[in-house]
Amino acid sequence: MDRVLVALVPAVGVAAWAFGWLLLVHCLVALLAGTAFEALCQTLRKRPIRPLVDRSTPVTCLLIAIGIPPSAPFWIPVVAVAVAILLAKELYGGLGRNVFNPAMAGYAAVLVAYPQSMALVHASTGATALDALRFRGGRTLEDIVGNTAFGMIGGAGFEWVNAAALLGGIYLVAVGVVHWRIPAAVLIGIALPAIAFYDGGSSASLGSPFFHWFAGATMLAAFFVATDPVTAPGKAGHQWLFGVTIGALVFAIRAGGSYPDGVAFAVLIANLATPILDRLRHAPAAA
Repeated sequence: MDRVLVALVPAVGVAAWAFGWLLLVHCLVALLAGTAFEALCQTLRKRPIRPLVDRSTPVTCLLIAIGIPPSAPFWIPVVAVAVAILLAKELYGGLGRNVFNPAMAGYAAVLVAYPQSMALVHASTGATALDALRFRGGRTLEDIVGNTAFGMIGGAGFEWVNAAALLGGIYLVAVGVVHWRIPAAVLIGIALPAIAFYDGGSSASLGSPFFHWFAGATMLAAFFVATDPVTAPGKAGHQWLFGVTIGALVFAIRAGGSYPDGVAFAVLIANLATPILDRLRHAPAAA
């Protein structure tokens, strides 16, 4: 977890540079909330009060904070972290027993529960590239790529955050913290439908694979979320299926869902299959 925190630093720093220093305040608020909630759970269970001892909570808090728009109210990360730590993690018995990725559970909760607050943030900061692509009113890609929401190959700002997350992810693979299999599967899962529905830029085109790789939270999902060893399956073949499913669901939600980016929902849906896949791993061989 210490190495995961180190790998997250570039993405957090670039996100603060791209979207404003208030993102760092959200990170601090989330970390303080995570410390308090974890200490509360340890107190109620009459265990030694050592919040953040396993470093999983700081990782969860930073993943939540980096996904919340900087101009969102400060209580948003507090609520998200509460759901992540109290419900998605501790209610299941603590680290290693949770079914759902805590960070994604917390983020999805505030996204669904407080749509007006999140929508107000989008209205004040302008639409993201995924927003512009999803609600472009029948215009071609050429008509909308001049929008300030678009960068060189992905979303403005988001492409640099994704690049930083990619570098951090490569570091995690290089030091053996995560295997390359799941990140590769997630990126393939996004790329295949993107290729199928990309026709060069007509009004029906849904964006190129490179655009989808460097828009939204793609690289964070591939290297930092989907690779969570607790909520991902353990067998190689199942990891491929798990990752491709997440990627395909992310694309499907971006293309036809109510939310511009579908990372949190895609991961949570895939998490449901992990216990089944792990049970299949231990099933006796057929005669």
